[in-house]
Amino acid sequence: MFSFATSLALLVLVIGNARAETHTVSFTNKCGFGTPTLIQGPNVLSTGGKLLSPPRAPNSFDAGAYTSNGPLISAIAYLQTGACGFNGEGCTLLETTLTNGFSSTDLSLIPPHAFSVTTGFGYYNGCDGAGADCQEANCPEAFESSDQTWKQVGCPAANVDLAITFCD
Repeated sequence: MFSFATSLALLVLVIGNARAETHTVSFTNKCGFGTPTLIQGPNVLSTGGKLLSPPRAPNSFDAGAYTSNGPLISAIAYLQTGACGFNGEGCTLLETTLTNGFSSTDLSLIPPHAFSVTTGFGYYNGCDGAGADCQEANCPEAFESSDQTWKQVGCPAANVDLAITFCD
């Protein structure tokens, strides 16, 4: 039988571990134009970029990173080219949920989304090498209808991070 002190210690341990969960989403924009954008619901979590020094490619931008202190649920990312709606309408869309236990990320071309620029992603600090890349409008890795759940790329690693690259 657990004592009150044992129960309290377990509760503190569980809460402490929940607070320790972090996930970083990093962007590399090699297009030479556009703004990497990360949104969760109505909130813009990250935008902008800076010229890489030295550049990895002509006009290559690194938009830095966004770190979530806890799970990142139902976030979307895209390269805002000026032609994208707030939720990425008209552009190649990346959807992600990063949680300890099981993360899932995918690319979407489900209307009103459409191919705009090459977009790819890969997990790091866990599930390294797992990801997908959309190189063309007829991208076989991207959702074209909502029932194509096998196109999601999952990762069971705790505190996994996500790298997103445009125009690679």
